[in-house]
Amino acid sequence: MSRAKYAFVVPAFDAEDRVAEVVRELFLLESGAPIIVVDDGSGDATAARARAAGARVVRHPVNRGKGAALMTGFEVAHRLGANMAVTVDADGQHLAHEALRLAENPAPSESLVLGIRDLARDQAPGNSQVSNAISNLFLSAFTGHRLADTQCGLRRYPLPRTLDLGTRDRGYAFEAEVLLRASRAAIPIIQVPVEVYYPPPDLRQTHFHVVKDPSRIVRRVLKTLVYTRLSPPRLRDGTK
Repeated sequence: MSRAKYAFVVPAFDAEDRVAEVVRELFLLESGAPIIVVDDGSGDATAARARAAGARVVRHPVNRGKGAALMTGFEVAHRLGANMAVTVDADGQHLAHEALRLAENPAPSESLVLGIRDLARDQAPGNSQVSNAISNLFLSAFTGHRLADTQCGLRRYPLPRTLDLGTRDRGYAFEAEVLLRASRAAIPIIQVPVEVYYPPPDLRQTHFHVVKDPSRIVRRVLKTLVYTRLSPPRLRDGTK
């Protein structure tokens, strides 16, 4: 059996302030894994700074959404021979050593490995904690897994299985739709506690809307249930 290979995929939009540092920290891991930055139609120097830091950069000419950026990154990673993609946000919230820990988690390469934050410990904004709790409750009911953090972007995706799931959303709801479709496709879902970094409030940058995006996630889950004509399964626990 060939050795599992992984790539780091960094979706980025108007992230010129932090993306180069994120790329450099990933290179310091000396993992040898490709680092792919997908510039999702940024209006700043995101692509140039990521490229200068050594990343392989793919650019969307217009902003298409986080899900579209992830899918582009997965396609590039798969073409490079990777059978897993570890996703890392471009804002510096996800720590490089934690990304490596997910990459090297002993779960089979066919598993979807989720980073699970301790939002209270990591001092996440209160509205984000409430939004995540609602999303967790809803998605747990419809995936059959007791999901502890459905909005963390630090994940390890199996390739090419994720590319073949038939996802439709290309915005922030993509990550929720993947959870639902993965559970329906019997892809193992493994949850791994991770540490993340939240900068001081005046330095935080996010394109996630704590009210609009969770509502989009709920709508996408309902639409996916209609598409697949499936009802909620029994709950399972995949925490490790």
